[in-house]
Amino acid sequence: PLRPGTNTHTQMSAAAGAGEFYCRYYVGHRGKFGHEFLEFEFRPDSLMRYANNSQYKKDVMIRKEAHVTAPVLEELRRIIEESDILRQDDKDWPEPDRLGRQELEIVLGNEHISFCTTKIGSLADVQASGDPDGMRTFYYLVQDLRCFVFSLIGMHCKIKAIL
Repeated sequence: PLRPGTNTHTQMSAAAGAGEFYCRYYVGHRGKFGHEFLEFEFRPDSLMRYANNSQYKKDVMIRKEAHVTAPVLEELRRIIEESDILRQDDKDWPEPDRLGRQELEIVLGNEHISFCTTKIGSLADVQASGDPDGMRTFYYLVQDLRCFVFSLIGMHCKIKAIL
């Protein structure tokens, strides 16, 4: 993975600019096929990084990088801001376990938040948690972020031009 996360919820110092933005998501586990994971990040320099490591059927790691435009980052910020994830806390969420872990780190202005929990298999897992409302917010935001990233990767990595 790019960087391990922590199970914390902190405020950044006022030194962080109001426009600062960073987002990283990781989901993975260690199992029969080794360390399998999916990870992506959006860095302040507009670089989007994506990695998908699956050893299933001896598959190889996929790594993609692309610089995204300001409107793409603005849309990503909008998705995150409207999700209300910055108001959540993972203290009552299940800890990572043998099923794996998910990490979400966001820097938005002077807010810096990191979440760490187990992999979520379904909404039933969300309902069974100690904080179903917070986990539901996390669950749906992660779904939105993954769709967003897969769309960007699909558009950026096409071999033939779309007419």
